[in-house]
Amino acid sequence: MQNVGRSSPQTTITHPLAIALLSGGLDSATAAALAIEAGHRVIGLSFDYGQRHRRELAAAAAVAEALVLEEHHVIAVNLAAWGGSALTDPAIPVPDGGVVEGVIPTTYVPGRNTVFIALGLSLAEARGATSLVLGVNAVDYSGYPDCRPDYLAAFQSLADLATKAGREGRGARLWAPLVAWDKATIVREALRLGVPIAATWSCYSGEDLPCGRCDSCRIRDAALMAAGRPDLTSAAVRAGAALRAGAGF
Repeated sequence: MQNVGRSSPQTTITHPLAIALLSGGLDSATAAALAIEAGHRVIGLSFDYGQRHRRELAAAAAVAEALVLEEHHVIAVNLAAWGGSALTDPAIPVPDGGVVEGVIPTTYVPGRNTVFIALGLSLAEARGATSLVLGVNAVDYSGYPDCRPDYLAAFQSLADLATKAGREGRGARLWAPLVAWDKATIVREALRLGVPIAATWSCYSGEDLPCGRCDSCRIRDAALMAAGRPDLTSAAVRAGAALRAGAGF
C-alpha cells in the first residue's frame, strides 16, 4: 500500500501547490491523493453548506490528516438557507430508488459546485496554486449538470477571464481526474494509493452510520464489492458497530 502523504517538509519547497476541494467522500479523497502522487503540495478546502450529512466534515478532517495535507480549511456557506435539495432540506426525502438516466436527482444542490469552485479559485489565486483539484464524476450521477466535462471547460474559461492570475496567463487549472471513471475504478485507485477509505463518508442519510439504502451508499457498496473489499461496505460497517455495541465497547 502506497503512502501518499509527505514525510519530509524539506522536500515540499520545489513542489507546485494545489487546492483540493475535500468533501470527506471517497472521490475527493482519491483526487487529492492523485494530486499528491503527481508531485503537488495540497491544501484541502471543505464547506459547511448546511448539508444534512454533516458527518462528512469530520471525514474531511480525517482524510486531510491521513494524507498529510499542507493545510485544511473549512468555510461556512449556508446553502440550506433556501433549500431546494434533498441534501439541504429535511422536507425532501433522500432518494433510494436508483439513478435514472437523464433525470437530475433531488440530491443535486442548486449552484453548489459553482459556489465551491469559485471559492477554491479565490484561495488558489491568493496562494499562487497552479491547480484546483476536483473529485467530480459524471458517470455514476450523470444527471448532475455541474459534474460534466462541458461545465468544467466553461468554468475554466470563466476563471481565465475573471482572475488577475488568469488574465496574466498563470491562473489555476481545474483538474478533475475522476470525471470519466466509474466508481469501481475509483475504489481500485483509492486502494492503490492508500486512501483511508474507511475514514471517508458517502452516505446522504444524515445518520451516525452509513444507511446502505441511499443511492450514494448503494453505488459505493457495489464498487467496493467489485473491488473485493466487502469489509468496507455499509453493511459491514453497521454489523461491526452492532457487534461492538453488543460487546459493550
